[in-house]
Amino acid sequence: MASPWTGEPSGRADAPPPFCPNRMGPFLRRTVVLVVAVAGAAAAVGYWWLRGQPVLFRDAPEGRLQCVSYSPYRLPGETPHDRSFRVRPERVDEDLARLATETHCVRTYSVQQGLDLVPEAAQRHGLKVWLGVWIGRDARENERELAIAADLARRYPDTVAAIIVGNEVLLRREQPPERLAGYLREMRRAAPGVPVTYADVWEFWIRHPELAAEVDFVTVHMLPYWEDVPIPIDRAVGHALAMHDHVKAKFPGREVAIGEAGWPSAGRHRRGAVPSAVNQARFVREFAAAASARGIRYNVIEAFDQPWKRAQEGAMGGYWGLFDSAGRSKFPLKGPVVEDRRWVQGFAAMGAGVLAFFTIGRVRGVRGPGGAALLVAAGIATGGALLAQWRYMVESNRDALEWLATGAFAVAGVAAALAAAIALGRWVQGEALRPLAAWQSVRAGKAGEGDALLGGLRALFLFGAAVLALLLVFDPRYRDFALPLHAVPAVAFALLAFAGAAGEPDVEERVAAAWLALSAPIVIAVERPDNLHALAWTAVAAAYAVPVLSVWLRSRRTSTSAPSANPTAARS
Repeated sequence: MASPWTGEPSGRADAPPPFCPNRMGPFLRRTVVLVVAVAGAAAAVGYWWLRGQPVLFRDAPEGRLQCVSYSPYRLPGETPHDRSFRVRPERVDEDLARLATETHCVRTYSVQQGLDLVPEAAQRHGLKVWLGVWIGRDARENERELAIAADLARRYPDTVAAIIVGNEVLLRREQPPERLAGYLREMRRAAPGVPVTYADVWEFWIRHPELAAEVDFVTVHMLPYWEDVPIPIDRAVGHALAMHDHVKAKFPGREVAIGEAGWPSAGRHRRGAVPSAVNQARFVREFAAAASARGIRYNVIEAFDQPWKRAQEGAMGGYWGLFDSAGRSKFPLKGPVVEDRRWVQGFAAMGAGVLAFFTIGRVRGVRGPGGAALLVAAGIATGGALLAQWRYMVESNRDALEWLATGAFAVAGVAAALAAAIALGRWVQGEALRPLAAWQSVRAGKAGEGDALLGGLRALFLFGAAVLALLLVFDPRYRDFALPLHAVPAVAFALLAFAGAAGEPDVEERVAAAWLALSAPIVIAVERPDNLHALAWTAVAAAYAVPVLSVWLRSRRTSTSAPSANPTAARS
């Protein structure tokens, strides 16, 4: 039986694939596959090794920060939106005792849900408090917040250093500027002698300069990662200070404090702004040093990771803390910093991958040195990627449905990598490759001579990647790229196609592949070429789409150029 795209027997192990030049012989193609597999293994080793390398940069002054945002909602299910939640006094005391080793002050955002306990605990641990009053749409709740805050300021005059009436109220459009000004005046009357301010992103202070007359100092938020044009880490501190100077020029003679400055330790890239533990440590420490040198009052966001924010902002919303949600410090304020203190687990995972792939591959008939090398390389790459997938799921998943979906793709990815490694290992040692069965054939149980397992897995990942591409194009801001779930399967299917096992795709697979090819440049245009996640996603999309579209286009060309079996029809 002849191959539909080469005219050569499909049982031959060295039949050239449709998008590989026919002059590339079987030996060279096997060499390319082995080189790519080894490169993937080297990339996995390099990834985990780099995560454990210490990085040095400027220390925070005196090893402490001026002030840090404190919110107690760091355990699963805890959220400021649950009005029945009230943090235990023991937790507040424990948290502030830990923070007293890192900062001189804490900023709060409300005085309810147990946060009215903060001034007393702060006083015990020698901390000052920027006391937050939450201003929202509910006028009755706003008045309650103001009354509690005024009472706390009178009871703890040596601890409450300032009262912040409202946080980004104008940004959220929950009160007009005139009503906000009224709340500020009300607080100044109720707590005389205590500095009163309002906090918002710098753009809204520029839009509403009239509020400056109602505060003792202007408080602005500087978050370079969240800017409409995100700022890379090497320019982030300079940008924050430049924006501070820009606001200060608008309010001559007034103090401008920075109420929030920070950087996330995990999440998606935004153009050239890269979340990571090292970048977070770098920003916090360099910003603290620069702001202190210029005499700027500042507050870093935030003390503890806030899992509840991931529901609104994606993974990066929940990872702005100096401590993780379990209370473990992410990095020191002095000395070297490593990206991942558990980086050696990556090498354990790679070792486990080699053992599993080599053992199963040998049982499945991969014997020769070339096949063994391919199994080892695939085991290293898949083991390292699997641990990265687990870390990604822990960071990104927000509910049971997401755990179910990403868990299924992780398991399917391992299955695809193992099945592809076995098939390619046999091919390297001279056996024939079975073409991947089309999705309709797999679904109907009529795969025939095609590889039903790999055919079904190819369809799964094509459809999954196409759905993700749809979200990245139309809902990108808080959407993760899910690269750990797709990198290994994409390479595995690309290598299978290069070796000659692409198989004839059906219409659903062609549509998914066409959308991936179309959406990739759109993602790059939206995210810009300095976003490495976007570039990597484009490579993944190409690895999925190019083999499918190449086979389909070659098949169409072959069918249209074939002579008609009816001479009369041909003459007509």
